[in-house]
Amino acid sequence: MNIPSTARAAPRFRPPLAVGVVVIDLDGTLIHTAPDLAASANAMLADLGLPQRSQAEVEQWIGNGVARLVKRALTGRRDGEPDPALFERGYGAFLEHYGRLLTRASRPYPGVRAGLARLAAEGYRLACITNKAERFTRPLLEALDLARHFELVLSGDSLPKKKPDPLPLLHACRHFGIAPAAGLLVGDSANDTQAAQAAGMPVICVTYGYHQGRDLAALGAVALIDSLEELPQYIRPLPRSRPRPSPEHRS
Repeated sequence: MNIPSTARAAPRFRPPLAVGVVVIDLDGTLIHTAPDLAASANAMLADLGLPQRSQAEVEQWIGNGVARLVKRALTGRRDGEPDPALFERGYGAFLEHYGRLLTRASRPYPGVRAGLARLAAEGYRLACITNKAERFTRPLLEALDLARHFELVLSGDSLPKKKPDPLPLLHACRHFGIAPAAGLLVGDSANDTQAAQAAGMPVICVTYGYHQGRDLAALGAVALIDSLEELPQYIRPLPRSRPRPSPEHRS
């Protein structure tokens, strides 16, 4: 098992974790979306007569929603704030281009389809929580035949707050009727680990994806995995409580 040393600092969560619901991030965890995001950003920049960005640059900017990605592409800085009028033009152009290019090159990562199938076969309930805008989330999952695996899908604009705020995870826990400690978040970035830790939920990180330059081993995940197919070895189904006997059957 590839368990980072930082997991020793959080003894509350030890594999195998008793899990009722597996929550999975989208960009960088389920699907490699950077090619289409980069193409859309560059189409936007071309419309505005601005310099192009490499896919490697764009990969470092993914994870905080469309608006922040557009601002980063326009300024070339993670915390950049472009002129408001320029941002409005760029934002509208990006949405148009990304809607057209959404599934041109985006594909599930190796092991995702097999991993989801195995989790479902072993009885785990699945949810997808992403910071991607809702107008893109469902069409992307549907186009790649992944939506059918998830009982719940929450996008970055489904609720008033998104990751790293814990609200989406807590909302999912209420939806499934579980305590946060009985859930598991699988993600690829500090947004995921921070949201999970704030919610009181264990988190496992994939070693691929969009880390924004962060050291995964320092993020406090319970484990690091190279493929979603590895996930079942770290978890076990949450024991279901026995139903109370009806009064006529009580001794």
